[in-house]
Amino acid sequence: MKNEQVWEKSKMTQNISEVNQRTSSLKTQSLIGPILIFLLAVFFYVLAGKLDDNPMEGHLGAFFWPKAILILLMFSCGFKVLESYWAIGKGVAEVGVEAPSPEVNTPKLMAMILMALGVVFFLEPLGFALSNFLFLLLFMRIAGVKKKLSLILIPILGTVLLLYIFVKVVYLPLPKGQWMFTDFTIFLYRVLHIF
Repeated sequence: MKNEQVWEKSKMTQNISEVNQRTSSLKTQSLIGPILIFLLAVFFYVLAGKLDDNPMEGHLGAFFWPKAILILLMFSCGFKVLESYWAIGKGVAEVGVEAPSPEVNTPKLMAMILMALGVVFFLEPLGFALSNFLFLLLFMRIAGVKKKLSLILIPILGTVLLLYIFVKVVYLPLPKGQWMFTDFTIFLYRVLHIF
């Protein structure tokens, strides 16, 4: 009887150590991606620093935004590494290693991918403002948003915010559209005091 108890305890200890090794292996693997991306971001940041950049007075310069994005990428990778490192001591149940994957609605996913590709095509003829508004509106509807106020308000505010960021802050000329859509975009820019 005592031998059976010892054997059961040793078997449980062996199972626990196998689970801990598997969990530790998965956590170590989860560190590899963020570390590699961090190193690539450092490389591209150094590379961007070596390029000649003479911004005009009052402008940020061509390399400001790429460098800012690379810095944010480095911070997020560092945070992910720390998060994964701190999770190494936790058990399988706490980390959720074996969680079931969520179901994917393939027709909705395909519609969203086609819309993301389609908006690139419609940027030139419709202009950024109208294309972005329609993209956000339709994307949200496909994603399942049904409230009319949200379906109208979020695309309007999102488009206005992006227009201000790209045209006023970054000084990036966005497509204005063709035919009557050029006039609509210029009218919208004037209403928003972008021009």
